[in-house]
Amino acid sequence: VFDHVQRMPIAFFTRTRTGALVSRLNNDVIGAQRAFSNTLSGVVSNVVTLLLTLGVMLSISWQITVLALVLLPVFVLPARRMGARMARLQREAAAHNAAMGTRMTERFSAPGATLIKLFGRPADESAEFAARAGRVRDIGVRTAMAQSAFITALTLVSALALALVYGLGGFYALRGQLDAGAVVALALLLTRLYAPLTSLAGARVEVMSALVSFERVFEVLDLKPLIDQKPDARTVPQGPVAVEFDQVRFGYPSADKVSLASLEDVATLDTRGGGEVLRGVSFRAEPGQTVALVGSSGAGKSTIAQLLPRLYDTDEGSVRIGGIDVRDLSADTLRDTLGMVTQDGHLFHESVRANLVLARPEATEEDLWDALRRSRLDGLVASLPDGLDTVVGERGYRLSGGERQRLTIARLLLARQRVVILDEATAHLDNTSEAAVQEALTEALAGRTAIVIAHRLSTVRAADLILVVENGQITERGTHEELLAAGGRYEELYRTQFESPGAEPAELG
Repeated sequence: VFDHVQRMPIAFFTRTRTGALVSRLNNDVIGAQRAFSNTLSGVVSNVVTLLLTLGVMLSISWQITVLALVLLPVFVLPARRMGARMARLQREAAAHNAAMGTRMTERFSAPGATLIKLFGRPADESAEFAARAGRVRDIGVRTAMAQSAFITALTLVSALALALVYGLGGFYALRGQLDAGAVVALALLLTRLYAPLTSLAGARVEVMSALVSFERVFEVLDLKPLIDQKPDARTVPQGPVAVEFDQVRFGYPSADKVSLASLEDVATLDTRGGGEVLRGVSFRAEPGQTVALVGSSGAGKSTIAQLLPRLYDTDEGSVRIGGIDVRDLSADTLRDTLGMVTQDGHLFHESVRANLVLARPEATEEDLWDALRRSRLDGLVASLPDGLDTVVGERGYRLSGGERQRLTIARLLLARQRVVILDEATAHLDNTSEAAVQEALTEALAGRTAIVIAHRLSTVRAADLILVVENGQITERGTHEELLAAGGRYEELYRTQFESPGAEPAELG
C-alpha cells in the first residue's frame, strides 16, 4: 500500500485527508493481517479436527451422528447474520477512526495548532473528537457483547446436542443395539465436534470484520495512478539540455479520476473536470538559458512548472526535455535531470543532514558544507547545537521562513541537476538574504537551463527570456528592456511595482 500510494499523482494528495490515508496503512492493513495470522490458522486446524471427528463418529453410529448434526443450521445461519452485522459496525468504526486520525494529523501539526490557538475553540474541538471516540467505544462494547452472547448461545446448543446423543445412545444401549462404551465415546467425540463448529462460527464473524479491512485496503490498491512510467522509458542525453513546451493544453483532473470518496469524507466524488488552465502554451528554453514567468495570480505559471517534472501530464501537446517527451522518460532520469524549489520551502521533521542528502544520498560532508556556504547558511548551521545533525522540526518550523527557504536552495545546489525550476524561490527572504541567495543562485544556475517564477520583477531582469502569462496563455515575450519598451502588461506590472509609492504590489505569484 505504501509503494502504491507513492506512485499516486500530486492531485491525489491535494484531495485526500492525510489522517484517513494513514488509517488505511495502520488500522486496515493490520486488520487484514490479523485475518491471516489469527483467523486462518484457527480455521485450518478446526476444519481438520472437525473432519476427523466426524469420520470416527460415523464409523461408530451413523444414526446418532446424523442426529447430532441436526442442530448444525443453528450454528451456520446466526453466524451469517452476525457476520454481516459485525461488518457494518466495523466499517463505521473504521470511518470514525479515519476521521479522528485526520483531525489529529491536522490539529497537532505546527501550523494547525497555531490556527486553533488563534481562531479555534478548543472545547468544540474536544467535543467533536470525544463524540467520534465515544462512538468507536460504543461499537467496541456492542461487538464484544454480541460475540460473547453468540458464543454462549452456541455453547448452549452444543450442550443440547450432547443431551440428544446421551438420550438416543442410552435408548440403543438398553435395547442392546449399541455398547455403553460406544455411547460414552460418541459423547466425548461430540465435544470435539462442536468445539470446532463453535470456533468456525466465531471465525466467520471475524472474517466478515476482516473483509472490511481488506475492502478498504484494496480500494486504495485498485485506484490506478494517472501517471505511470513506460516499460521502455528513455534517459536524457548527457550535457546541457533544452526545455520545450509545444502547444500545451491542460486542465486539472476531476476528483473521480484521482481520489476516493472515503478518503475525502464525501458521499460521492465530483465527476466534473477542472476548467482548462493552460491554452496552447509554447516556448523554448535553450540549454543554459534562464526563462522567467511573470503574470497575475492564477494565470497558470505554477501549473507550467508542475508539468516539467511530470507532477501532472498534459491533455494536449507535449513537454520535452532534451528533445524527449517527459512521458517517455523514466522517473529516475527526471529526478536526476530536473530540480525544483517551491515557494513553501517544505522540510521533513529530520536533521539538516537528512533533509539535504534527500537530493543526493552519496554526498560527502564537504559537499554538504559547500552547498550550505553557497546558500549563505553555513554560519547558521555551524551555530546550531548539533550542527548538521540538528533536527529542524516538522516542516522546518524551528527555522525562520527565510532559513527554511535557503535550506531548500542548498538542497538544490547539492543535487546539481541540469534543469532547475524556481517557483517563488526567494519569496520569503528579506532584502539582504535575497541578495545573497540571488548571488548563490546565479553561480549555481551557470550552464544550467532554468525556469524562474518570480513575484518581484527585480529578480528576473537578467533573464534571457521573460514570458508574461495571463489566463493560461503567453501574451508577451522578450527581454526586460524589450517588454518595457513594448508598453504592454509587463510594463504595467513593472510600473505598479516600482514607480507607485505606497501602491500595493501586483500579485505575480
